[in-house]
Amino acid sequence: MASISTPMEFKNYKVFNYTLAGRPLVIETGKLAGLANGSVLIRYGETAVLCCATASAKPRDGIDFLPLSVDFDERMYAAGKIPGGYLKREGKPSEKAVLTSRVIDRPIRPLFPKDLRNDVALTLTVMSVDPDCSPEIAAMIGASTALAISDIPWNGPIGGVFMGLVDGKFVVNPTEAEQKVSDLQLTVAASMNKVVMIEAGANEVDDETMYEAIMLAHKEIKELLGFINAIIDEVGKPKFDYPSCELDHDMFDKIFDFCEKDVMEALDTDDKNVRDEKMVPITDAISEKFGEEYPDLATVLPELIYKIQKKIVRRWLLNDKKRVDGRGMEQIRPLGSEVGLLPRAHGSGLFTRGQTQVLTVATLGTLSEAQMLDGIDNETSKRYMHHYNMPGFSTGEAKSTRSPGRREIGHGALAERSLVPVLPSEEEFPYAIRLVSDVVSSNGSTSQGSVCGSTLALMDAGVPIKAPVAGISCGLITAEDGSWDIMLDIQGLEDFYGDMDFKVAGTHKGITSIQMDLKIDGLTPEIIHAALALAHKGRDYIIDEVILKAIEAPRSEVSKYAPKMTTMHINPDKIRDVIGKGGAVIQKIVADTGAKIDIDDDGTIHIAAINGSQADAAKACIDAIVFEPVVGAIYNGKVTSIKEFGAFVEYAPGKEGLVHISKITKTRLEKVEDALNIGDSVRVKYLGLDKKGRMDFSIKDAD
Repeated sequence: MASISTPMEFKNYKVFNYTLAGRPLVIETGKLAGLANGSVLIRYGETAVLCCATASAKPRDGIDFLPLSVDFDERMYAAGKIPGGYLKREGKPSEKAVLTSRVIDRPIRPLFPKDLRNDVALTLTVMSVDPDCSPEIAAMIGASTALAISDIPWNGPIGGVFMGLVDGKFVVNPTEAEQKVSDLQLTVAASMNKVVMIEAGANEVDDETMYEAIMLAHKEIKELLGFINAIIDEVGKPKFDYPSCELDHDMFDKIFDFCEKDVMEALDTDDKNVRDEKMVPITDAISEKFGEEYPDLATVLPELIYKIQKKIVRRWLLNDKKRVDGRGMEQIRPLGSEVGLLPRAHGSGLFTRGQTQVLTVATLGTLSEAQMLDGIDNETSKRYMHHYNMPGFSTGEAKSTRSPGRREIGHGALAERSLVPVLPSEEEFPYAIRLVSDVVSSNGSTSQGSVCGSTLALMDAGVPIKAPVAGISCGLITAEDGSWDIMLDIQGLEDFYGDMDFKVAGTHKGITSIQMDLKIDGLTPEIIHAALALAHKGRDYIIDEVILKAIEAPRSEVSKYAPKMTTMHINPDKIRDVIGKGGAVIQKIVADTGAKIDIDDDGTIHIAAINGSQADAAKACIDAIVFEPVVGAIYNGKVTSIKEFGAFVEYAPGKEGLVHISKITKTRLEKVEDALNIGDSVRVKYLGLDKKGRMDFSIKDAD
């Protein structure tokens, strides 16, 4: 006898309700993914994300970092789509998924215990997408909640919101329609007391407006955290104990005393190569002297050297306001810039800041070469692409070139976001634009070097940007007593051993992008305000003293090797005539002229050619196809054939009309040949359509 199943009851199932930016936020736990250390299904409007946190039972051996992975996993069914491609299933993460994973990783990572070495994995599976309710924000909140209620040691929770600026007014978690007209795309993550992550794109928003938006976001997050803390109080688990992987304090102190002076001497230089060379004999001496006393020294030596250097660099910064290269706290490293380095490239710019060097190259193409996107949102293409590469030789490492990782994708996207607000529209500049930033030498802040190199390359390529953009990075050093200081233009060591990498790009007028990485538990409002002001000072200097001295304005013309673009508009009803049956007409135009032609549904036609004459020829062909004479207008034509009843006249390229024998002369004409010969040039007047619907022309009425 068949049995009938009944709905399963989940004794630990809990549902928690909240309202965020006027939309319902629901967190469910105890029903799905019960074997994870912590899991929640978060619903924001009709967006749903399953957030799971898991940790290994034991620490991973032989590492000196937290092995945390954050994966924002898009399911195409979430948007009612079937994946493209042959396999018809999700493949590698989209660029947007990678960027979202990084945005969520950054505020979460600093809040783990520094001595935890257990593998921790956050898997955030997007199962339903409501375009008005950001799955990225839902995933951040869900990840924080899953970690906070789990038994994994973590000093959260954090919350996050998205801020927009529409018609001069701030909007929390703007809808899809509001995002399209917003001058600000700001993501903020925060704990109850401090801001832990900032990521922004903006249309030249001023510092004070940006600061105000960040503070308003923090206020909203504090209320959200009250909701999350209530969930933790009800269903949170005790945190598990773990073996501390912290270095032996006695060993560290003994070795530090042994090598302190030598390491200080090695670090006191502005040349990374010199510093690295001087550290080699010091490392060898440590191994030789303490190898027998500490049998595991070889395993922990890289971490030991890191912490020795960190202690010295931080002490210099905190106590002496001394930087390893001798600069003042607000001083930028030596700068340089060049344009036009590569003759065949459409545009190129080399930006140098100390030992950081980025070569950015611009390529212009037709709009049909824009990147096609296949994701869970409604964005289907983009005409501006920025790619970032950092080969091993840029840091002096002997390693082969591999496909771009998350860091490379993230840096490229940050530079791309920085330049978008100043790019001309498609109507002003009908090109697809690709920039490639190759880091040829790296010693700090290559992403912001890419921003500066991009401005140079775009201007060299003749792209009429609205204003030059520069990027700069600010660092932070904090003391146990709460005191702090910020520094401008951090190099590698200050990034590694400091507490913050606060990247800001923008024009003289305002900010176009922000990205903030932290190694501490957050920033106070005072630090944020000071960092914004110092970054503005730095980018103003770079624009005036470096970029504009290399190239004062975008070139008036694109490179002779770039395609020449002509844009025209036709009646959409004529598109079929231009394309022809099976594409025969447009293919012939392309073959005859050598031009490339793209046609939009609204009748806009983009013609690309190596030279202007090819584009003109293609345009003339299309003009001829779509040409429609105006009643009463007079046209210069040529007789193409003669019949008993009249003459056919070509009044436009490829267009013929009949002049009846009665309309050739004002007097009666017995034979057409008495007045006209094939090849004669004549003036004709268009009279409209005759009774049979044929085009009717007259020579005698054209005088």
